[in-house]
Amino acid sequence: LSLQQDVIAGFLYAILILAVFHPVVDLIDDFNLTYKYAPLIIITVQKVEEQLAGLRIARRCVPSEEPAYLLDIDTSPAAQAGSSRLVAVSCSNESIRVYDRDTLHFLREYRGQPGLLSGVRFAHTCDSLVFSACSQGTVRCWDVRSASQKPVQVFSGYPSNVFISFDVSCTDLIVCAGTEKAEKDTFLVFWDARGVTDCASATKEPLGVYSESHNDDITKICFHPTEPNLVVSGSTDGLVNVFDINKDNEDDALISTCNSDSSVSSLGWSGDGYKQVYCMTHDEGFCWWDMAQLDTEEPITLLHVLDVRESVCAENQGLHYLVGGFYHEKAGKLFLVGGTSTGNIHLLSCGTDGLSLVGTLCGGHSATVRSFCWSPTDESLLTGGEDAQLLLWKPGAVERSLTKKASLKISSSLQKRVRVHNTSLKSRKK
Repeated sequence: LSLQQDVIAGFLYAILILAVFHPVVDLIDDFNLTYKYAPLIIITVQKVEEQLAGLRIARRCVPSEEPAYLLDIDTSPAAQAGSSRLVAVSCSNESIRVYDRDTLHFLREYRGQPGLLSGVRFAHTCDSLVFSACSQGTVRCWDVRSASQKPVQVFSGYPSNVFISFDVSCTDLIVCAGTEKAEKDTFLVFWDARGVTDCASATKEPLGVYSESHNDDITKICFHPTEPNLVVSGSTDGLVNVFDINKDNEDDALISTCNSDSSVSSLGWSGDGYKQVYCMTHDEGFCWWDMAQLDTEEPITLLHVLDVRESVCAENQGLHYLVGGFYHEKAGKLFLVGGTSTGNIHLLSCGTDGLSLVGTLCGGHSATVRSFCWSPTDESLLTGGEDAQLLLWKPGAVERSLTKKASLKISSSLQKRVRVHNTSLKSRKK
């Protein structure tokens, strides 16, 4: 009798499993049978993850005489044939440093004078122009071919503006900067960036502002990689707003408002056609939305992790913080960069089912990593940290620099501000 009961129970369990998983199995089978590139996609993702896990130090810059936290990194696009690529770094000592991309040799430095510089971006169509926002209410542009400290263009804001974030559109036609909250106001300020090199040292006035969509410091701005009219902004009010700046006014321009439920520290675009938006928060949360679902009945939230530190199992002292993310076009995959206070770097793979550890980069930094820049051209990674080191990582590389790692812990007047999210804010979200 017992044997019969076991057989019946096993049969019923088999039916239950089939009933639950059969639709999913059909979807997988249909994909593998009907999509001719399915095996290649699986192989490509695995190969990319192996390459990321195999990143090793290729170059290490010589420490500066005035060590500082490296807060933001960008690389030039090498738009002109035969020109060498450059790296620009925003530092906590209120300066922008420029290096050769291949050797990491220091080239020159620019300062706000006065004012704190925040963020750094190269122009997309001209590899010699580099931008940074200034706390004195300007966005400045230098020509790195010149050793002059004088900007070739200054984009001037309004008297109360203190800029803490900015970006340049993919066509270099528009510059947008975000302000700290002043009294009750916070602004996205826009300028026409055309003809930067034709009017050296001229000051440009704003085209206009958006003032109604955020109610606290605008911490991050990111233009769409291929559509110059789309821009996303994030704030300490917890909101992530997507705008179409071709529209006539701010209300019509606001395409979507997503709520991260916390202060936004980083954001970007991802997915096929870059129709997805993701953000990190100052308390190490992660949100991921699909803008392609805005006009459908499907939910736009792909993933929401309240605290990545608790959801990712990482060796080497765990995961202490997130730095940002990058979309790998070849793999069709979003990856996150995080790390530990001792300098280990964790690379995470994103899926709608959660986050998973791809690999850990050790032996480079000795303190918190504050910035990175992924290069799809040679699949390399630049990282900068609180140990004042700028490192270039490449798959399977062997370090050629003889410079020893300096273990530095630098005090900085620039502190990361974390503010309590105002949950009473009325927002538009799907």
